[in-house]
Amino acid sequence: MGALEDGPRRFGALRARLQGVSPKVLTQTLRRLEDHGLVHREIYPEVPPRVEYSLTPLGMDACAPLAHLRNWVETNIDRFPEAV
Repeated sequence: MGALEDGPRRFGALRARLQGVSPKVLTQTLRRLEDHGLVHREIYPEVPPRVEYSLTPLGMDACAPLAHLRNWVETNIDRFPEAV
């Protein structure tokens, strides 16, 4: 959701910003966020079709607390035990 805070993005732009996320996982995540009303998917009637993803008002409201959580994680990442 943080990748959409600055405005709508196409799938390729999201994928480039979220390096290391596979297309399959990104697609699944975007669908779940859309199902929960956090992300809007806009299909433009062009050839080839253009699809953009953007935050809904609910998604925008969720960004502030998520940003605090993200900051906390980044500040405290060294305190987490290493994964086995």
